[in-house]
Formats: sequence, C-alpha cells, structure tokens
Amino acid sequence: MENPTPPSPLRYAWFVVALLVPVAMLNYLDRQMLATMKSSMVGDIPTIANRADWGLVLGCFKWTYAILSPFGGYIADRFSRRWVICGSLFVWSLVTWWTGHVTTFNELMMARALMGISEAFYIPAALALITEYHVGHTRSRAVGVHQTGIYLGQIMGGFAGYVADSPDHGWRWMFTTCGMLGAAYAIPLLVAMRDPVKVVAPAPAPDAPPKLGVVRGLLGNRNFILLVLYFTLPAIAGWVVRDWMPDILREKFNLGQGKAGVSAILYVQIASLVGAVIGGTLADRWMRHNPRGRIYASAIGMTLFLPALFSVGNAGTLTVAIIGLCVFGLGWGFFDCNNMPILCQIARPEWRATGYGIMNLVSISCGGFGDWAFGALRDRHVPLNLIFGVFAGVALLSVAIVLLIKPRSEAELSR
Repeated sequence: MENPTPPSPLRYAWFVVALLVPVAMLNYLDRQMLATMKSSMVGDIPTIANRADWGLVLGCFKWTYAILSPFGGYIADRFSRRWVICGSLFVWSLVTWWTGHVTTFNELMMARALMGISEAFYIPAALALITEYHVGHTRSRAVGVHQTGIYLGQIMGGFAGYVADSPDHGWRWMFTTCGMLGAAYAIPLLVAMRDPVKVVAPAPAPDAPPKLGVVRGLLGNRNFILLVLYFTLPAIAGWVVRDWMPDILREKFNLGQGKAGVSAILYVQIASLVGAVIGGTLADRWMRHNPRGRIYASAIGMTLFLPALFSVGNAGTLTVAIIGLCVFGLGWGFFDCNNMPILCQIARPEWRATGYGIMNLVSISCGGFGDWAFGALRDRHVPLNLIFGVFAGVALLSVAIVLLIKPRSEAELSR
C-alpha cells in the first residue's frame, strides 16, 4: 500500500486561515454588539449616568486590551500560538456569557476589563501564525481573508440592536448565546489546528555580536517606531467610527436603535471586506516587482480616509453619511490587511507577535482615550464636522509616516 500524500503546505496554510476566520468573527462580534445595543443596556442598567460613563465602559476594554497585548504577543512568540489562540477564545467567551448577566455599571466595567484581558492574546498570536505559514506572495491576501472575519463579526454586531429591541430576546440573550458558541468552538479548533514546525537556527559564531532582546530590538528600530505611529493615528478615528457611529446616526437622523446600528456598521464593514481583498491582492502583486508594494497599497487606503472623514463629519443626509462610511471602510481594508505584513518586513520572525502586541498597546490605549474624549466633547456640544476634520488631518499625516518606512529583506532580518 502506498503512503498517503501529505497535505500541500500552501493548502494547509489556507486551512489555518479558514479555521481562524470564525474566531476573528466572534472576537469582534463580542466587542461590536455593545455599541449597537447601547440604548437597551443603558435603560436596563440605571447606574450608567451619562455619555462619559458609557465612554468609560468602551474605554476600559481598550485599556486592559492594550496593556496586555504586548504580554500576549510575547507569550505567543515564546510558546504555542495554537494554545494561546484557543485559550483566549475560550476565556473571552466565558466573559461574554457573564456580560449578559451583569446588573450594575461597576459589574459591566469589570466584565469589559476582563474581556480586554482575555481578547488581548488572540490577534497578535493569530496574525503571527498566519504570516508564519504564508511566507511568499500570499501573505497580505491571507491576512486580508482573516480580517474579513473581523468585518463579518462587526456586521453581525450591527444587527444586534434589532435583537436588543426584540421582546423575545434582548441584549442579555445576545451576550449569553455568543458566549456559549465561542466556548463550544474552542475545543474542535484546538484539535484541528497545529503550530508550524520551527526551523532551528544555526549557532552563532563565537565572535558574533550578541543579538538584541525583543524589546530593545523593536524599540531601537526606527522603522518599527514609524509603523507604531502609522498604526495608531488613524485607528483613533476608526475606534470612534466603530463605537460611536450608531449613536451618532440615531441622534442626528432620528433613527431607531436597530436601523442606526445597521446603517453605521453594515455598509462600512462590507466596504472594509472588499478593501481587504482588493488591498491584499494588490499588495501581493506589487511585491513581485517592488519591496515597498505593501507600503504603497496601505498608503492608498489611508488617502481614502481624507474625503471619507470630511463627508461623515458634514453629512446632511443619511445617504451622504453612508457613502462616506463606505469610502472609509474601503480605505480601512487596504490599511488593515497590510499592517502585519509590513511588520514582517522590518522585524525578526520571533519578534512579530510581540511587535504587534506593542502596536496594539499604543493604538488601542489612544483609542480608549479617544472614545472617552469623544463622549466628553459631545457632552459639550462640539460640532461633529470639527472633530472629523481633525481626524482627516491626522490621516494625511499618516500617509507621510508610512512612506518613510524602509523594508528589509528576510536575509537582512535573520542576521
């Protein structure tokens, strides 16, 4: 009898992406539905006193998520990424279930903080695992396909307002059900997925200079600092759009909670999904001819932020606002699918999950303060067009920053 043919490495690499897409979907569904069910939750938890309190609920998730992200990345770089991914999914699903049972503002704050801690381990480990399997000209596309799970989760979260308004279900049912689904998926995921075989590097020559530690190696890297800035600045606008847009559209255009959530989330995430596929494909093809291909593709996406943010801030009708959100989502897809691939061009393989964790630390910390500041500014009636005009200026600065990054070859990174 002939031995069975082993699976193609590239085929299994795509299988890993397929396994992780539902995890990414749950990761962002469990986050996003909080924003679209705001009215029901505030009405059911009277100790949430004002918008600033709600901003703290949104922000406490981001701050804990951000602080733990470098640690989560470090653990994923040092140990099994498979176990880190599955463990993160199982724990955050239990926290999601518990969120459906909270009764006070303090309990909700605690639940969101625990959600941030448990989810902090997933994204750095998952993206590092994907880029470890996809080492050729499929890297941006593979990350882009994984990110479609994120957008699908946000789309599903956009419909959560209808579930919250339903007398037969409600916001508590939504959290409880999603928590049980995630916990159930963690076990077959652990069985089906495996870590890639690591190649043992040859021992350094006796007279070779010692290699830098991960923190010094990353923070002493000019290109990494530029990437952290580029990853952070536009993400502040991204978090505000994701967390506050349902409430903005509901108030500005007198919409119901369900329609506001769908209008704010559905179109922008469909556009992001399309942008991730197009941006990833464009970047991978560009890389065949130019090592800066992923940087250029990402910069194109960032350029789309400029008209998008101006139109969202100045929209007089719901249609104009949705068109602006679609352009924003398209640009976000180009941006989102290329961040980890760009990191792979400037950081050693064993540093990448940690590096992405540091990027999350800075970016999401600023996003948490952005959520709180946006709520405080809205309490003081600062015009939306002024706030989003500042975001557009930040996007323009980000284009200049990403073009300063100088990628290195795999041979240079391994030295």
